[in-house]
Amino acid sequence: MDTLLAQQLCKLRNQSGWTLDQLVQKTGVSRATLARLEKAQVSPTTDTLAKLCRAYGISMSRLLALVEDQATPVITATSRKSWSDPATGFKRSVISPPSADLAGEWLNCHLPANQRINYDTPPRAGLEHHLLLLSGQLTVTVDETAHLLNTGDCLRYRLYGASCFETGPEDAHYHLFLL
Repeated sequence: MDTLLAQQLCKLRNQSGWTLDQLVQKTGVSRATLARLEKAQVSPTTDTLAKLCRAYGISMSRLLALVEDQATPVITATSRKSWSDPATGFKRSVISPPSADLAGEWLNCHLPANQRINYDTPPRAGLEHHLLLLSGQLTVTVDETAHLLNTGDCLRYRLYGASCFETGPEDAHYHLFLL
């Protein structure tokens, strides 16, 4: 997966007509890190992927879908693609990926205890989110408003600015639907 992701990141940069230095300016990610990512020498963190997606104007799920085969009508449990952040232990698997004809994305996410993931801006302004907390407790801050979620709670919002996902002493397992 890292090799395919590296190839896609390089392809996106070339399609945009950007040099590595121009991508550094757009993302704030160091040139060395970007070069290592495009050579599949390191695995990207959630924060780095979010910055790259913002620069390219695509969601993280769409980026990951670009490295996979075309979506088929039936996605078997064994064919789901997963990715994890080596820095935080955050894991996400794509239950239902976006495709050329379908915009919705359904994600299965797990954030370990005592972790925090910050996103400066959404990949696309107004991106619709529906988050269902399956277990644990999770604080989701959207545009400076914190929402404490308990098992079974659902948070719905459109994202225009910064967001933060934070766990306390227990892991959080949730489904996230993006549209």
